[in-house]
Amino acid sequence: MGIPWDYDHNDEHDNSSNHSYDDDDFPDYHTVCDKQEVRSFAGVFLPVVYTLALILGLAGNSLVIFVYLSRKRLRTMTDVFILNLAFADLLLLLTLPFWAADAVNGWEIGIAACKITSALYTTNFSCGMLLLACISIDRYHALARGSTAVHAPGRNNAHRQRIIVCLLVWALAILLGLPDMVFYTVRQHSGGRNACRAVYPHSMAQAAKATLEILEVSLSFLLPLLVMMFCYCRVAVVLSQAATAGVRGGRRWRAFRVLIAVVGVFLLTQLPYNVFKLVRALDVIFMLVTECEVSKNLDRANQIMESLALTHCCLNPVLYVFIGSSFKMHVLKLAKRCGQTGRDYRHGNEQPTVEISLKSGERSHTHSSSDNEGTSTFTI
Repeated sequence: MGIPWDYDHNDEHDNSSNHSYDDDDFPDYHTVCDKQEVRSFAGVFLPVVYTLALILGLAGNSLVIFVYLSRKRLRTMTDVFILNLAFADLLLLLTLPFWAADAVNGWEIGIAACKITSALYTTNFSCGMLLLACISIDRYHALARGSTAVHAPGRNNAHRQRIIVCLLVWALAILLGLPDMVFYTVRQHSGGRNACRAVYPHSMAQAAKATLEILEVSLSFLLPLLVMMFCYCRVAVVLSQAATAGVRGGRRWRAFRVLIAVVGVFLLTQLPYNVFKLVRALDVIFMLVTECEVSKNLDRANQIMESLALTHCCLNPVLYVFIGSSFKMHVLKLAKRCGQTGRDYRHGNEQPTVEISLKSGERSHTHSSSDNEGTSTFTI
């Protein structure tokens, strides 16, 4: 993934092809494309987008972590994946203030911070995408079998399985972030402004850039997308077979509409940016961009599309948790407890009518989901 925006990958051009490279890596070339306009756009656009994403994402993912750790047991693999997803999204969001400051003033906090922040960004973005694929696999198995409680392995085996799967996901994500730790550094470009970006050895610059772009697209987008499409298409078959099963079939169709929303949001937020990354990889290999204005427009589009991709960190709590009945029940319990504590403090033991309404709603909700005790929050 690299840094969340990058106009320096094609900031300078050579005389013959006008193609984008950095003149520090290619000293025989000279700058003919001034991208001050792109930097000015980034200095206004990115801080606003990152601030909104940080506020919304911190609120949603922090609530997920708080509820899971304080009020809810991790009964299934999906619960574990959702908790890890919230942690990955939080770590990714916490890098955004550094990139916002970089967009405004340049990178002023050193090479070590540049490497760590870049690696954290890539690792947690990749981890989030891989966890989405894991959630879809687990939901397919749970819905296909009808109940995870009946077919679940023993407690010790289930605990060991959760640890192994999560470790494998994080290990793969860390491997995808290692190139950023190795190649990213602080370089000074025109105007004396520092930038945190990848600097490859001259002999491998083109091959490394193109290979890493294609590898990240394959593992962080195509693989999760194919897994999600396969699993949810299989889920559709299972749901269609259960369509005549009365109330339970109705609940499953509502769950299927949730799956449609998940895939739709994934494509909406991730497809444009990953298509752009493939175009950028082809540009590195075949030198497709030969006009300065085209290069500037692509840089602006890159910033917009990756900002769109980042919104998935804010939408994950809604898609994978808040629309799940079990999690909503725990949030209501938590809110009710907090509200009850405040009312007891002010009014003693007085019980307002809203409390009765919540209790009755909770009783009906608990009854409707009693047969799904072993399923995850993602299941309606």
